[in-house]
Amino acid sequence: MPSVVRTWTIVLLSVVWLSSMGLAIAGEPMDLIRQTSDQTIKILDDPQLQGPEKQAERMERLRKMADEAFDWQEMARRALATHWRERTPQQQREFTGLFKDLVERTYLNRLDSAAGERQDIVYGDEQTQGSQSVVKTKVITKRKTQVPIDYRLHKADGRWKIYDVLIEGVSLVNNYRSQFNDILSRSSYDELIQKMKSRGEEGFAGPERKTR
Repeated sequence: MPSVVRTWTIVLLSVVWLSSMGLAIAGEPMDLIRQTSDQTIKILDDPQLQGPEKQAERMERLRKMADEAFDWQEMARRALATHWRERTPQQQREFTGLFKDLVERTYLNRLDSAAGERQDIVYGDEQTQGSQSVVKTKVITKRKTQVPIDYRLHKADGRWKIYDVLIEGVSLVNNYRSQFNDILSRSSYDELIQKMKSRGEEGFAGPERKTR
C-alpha cells in the first residue's frame, strides 16, 4: 500500500491542478474544474519556475492557488466542530489562520517535491443541490493505480470553493477533527493552539488510505 505521504501528495497535486483562479468564480463546479485543470498544469510545468532557486516563488503561487480553491474558515469550523462555537470571533480568526498554515506546511513541501509527476484525471459525477456540490474524480497514477477523490464544494458569496477532500472515502476535515478532539479531551484549547503554532509536523498526520 502506498505511504500516507505519497497518497496525500497525489491528493494535493490533483487539487492544485484543479484550483488556479477558476474555482473562485461562480459557475458549475465540474465545468470550473475542467476549465482550470490545463491552466494549472501549465503553471506547474513553467520552465521559469523550475529549480531550487525558484522554490520560494513556486510555494507562494501554490499558496495563492490554495487560497483561491479552499474555504479555509469553513474547513476550520468543521474541523473544530462543536468547540468552534465556544470561541470568540478573534479566536476563530486565529484558529482559521493556524489551520490553514498547518495544512499548508504539512503538505505543500511534499507537493512541491512531487510537482514533476504526471497523472491523468478521470471526471465522474457532479452532484449539485442548491449551494452544495460534490465532484467525483479519479486520479490515475504513473503506475496506473486509480485513486477516487471526491471534492465537496459550497457556494459562498457567489463563489464555489472546496471545503473538504475525500480520498477513497476518507475525509481530510474529519481526520483533523478527530485529532483536535483527542487533544481537547486530554488537555486544553490553549494546548491545541500551541501545538498548531509549532513549526514541526509531529502530532498531526494525514489520513491513511483504506486498505483493499
